[in-house]
Amino acid sequence: MKDLTEHFVSGGLVFDGSLLKVHRDTVRLPDGSQGNREYIRHPGAVAILALTEDRQLLLERQYRYPPRREFIEIPAGKLEPGEPHLDTAQRELLEETGYVAQEWTRLCVIDTAIGYTDERIELFRARKLTKKTQKLDPGEFLETFLLPFDDAVDMVRDGRISDVKTVAAVLWWKAFGD
Repeated sequence: MKDLTEHFVSGGLVFDGSLLKVHRDTVRLPDGSQGNREYIRHPGAVAILALTEDRQLLLERQYRYPPRREFIEIPAGKLEPGEPHLDTAQRELLEETGYVAQEWTRLCVIDTAIGYTDERIELFRARKLTKKTQKLDPGEFLETFLLPFDDAVDMVRDGRISDVKTVAAVLWWKAFGD
């Protein structure tokens, strides 16, 4: 098999935001020529497929500014420096939805947009949910609701759910879940 690795030549950070770090690098391509790569460094994230005992899926409705519309999503959030993925998932589930879970299972990892970011999202399943108190971050606005899992699958099929982490989690669970 050919070595397809692209090697860093020069470049670096062109924007240092509170969430995203934008880089522009010159790389040596496998044939020896050079190319440019622009990409976003991301701290990583988790997403939670939270299911009740009667197969209701916990979802959120949230406005997302870049595409300028509302989305239906599973709970999710970014990693804090040094925070284990499961701790992030437990924290985000409580903060965003007000629920805690007694059982946690790691499902998989998804690389969200490999052409321009290194973001990876660890997907977890949460079960045996108990309602507590929602603790949204300042400036965070969303609504939570429960939906039969099969209805969520239908919403993926017809495009009403298009968020990549939610699509991946719902279809992963439909294919491999119990």
